[in-house]
Amino acid sequence: MLTVRYFAGARAAAGVSTESVPAGSLDDVVDLLTVRHGERLAVVLKAASYLVDGLQCHDRAAALPAGVTVDVLPPFAGG
Repeated sequence: MLTVRYFAGARAAAGVSTESVPAGSLDDVVDLLTVRHGERLAVVLKAASYLVDGLQCHDRAAALPAGVTVDVLPPFAGG
C-alpha cells in the first residue's frame, strides 16, 4: 500500500487529506484516484505536481515501492 496526502485544492476535491491505495506506478495511482473521487479531482490531478517521499517524481510509469508517501500538490497562486 501507498499513502497519498492531498494539499490545498487537491484536499478539497478529494474530500480527504490522506488515504491508502495499492502500490503501483504514479500513473496507476492517478487513475485509481480519478475513479475513486471523480471528475473534480481528475481536473486537479492533471495540473498537480507529485512528490514521492519528498522527491519530485520524473517517471510516472515506474513502479513505486510499497510504503512510500505520495504528496499531491496542486498549482499554488500568490506569493
